[in-house]
Amino acid sequence: MGVPEYIRQLRAHVGRDLLLLPSVSAVVRNDTGELLLAQRADDARWSVVSGVLEPGEQPTTAVVREVREETGLDVEPVRLSSVLTHPHTYPNGDRCEFVNLGFRCRLTGGTARVNDDESMAVGWFPPDRLPELDRHARLVIGYALDDGAAAGFLPPGVAWT
Repeated sequence: MGVPEYIRQLRAHVGRDLLLLPSVSAVVRNDTGELLLAQRADDARWSVVSGVLEPGEQPTTAVVREVREETGLDVEPVRLSSVLTHPHTYPNGDRCEFVNLGFRCRLTGGTARVNDDESMAVGWFPPDRLPELDRHARLVIGYALDDGAAAGFLPPGVAWT
């Protein structure tokens, strides 16, 4: 889907200045325990599937939609696994800070495919052989794979940098 119309409208007013945006990430495992990752079309980095909530959308609906849009796969959120903020600057200079809700998700169907607007590649990776990932993706994966009942978060006073 690319950039949601809501974000395009905000950018028309604020330019490349910082936006605080709600987002979701999905940590999906297949039957053999491999993790689903997508190679982002905007900067070619491998990452967990993530995206911005649209106005009026529930986070669980957004995570299901994002996985389907970016990979063609269907998932069911199993539990909220992390709550984090993280900054991101896009290649065009747009700056965002995401308030991200990470979900551990169960694969329910579909066939993995690439969405040219958002992903260059989609793949399944053994947890001990992941490609290079940024800090946010590593944290989201770590919290999702932890079988503790509570969602993970950084302690109060810990800055992102």
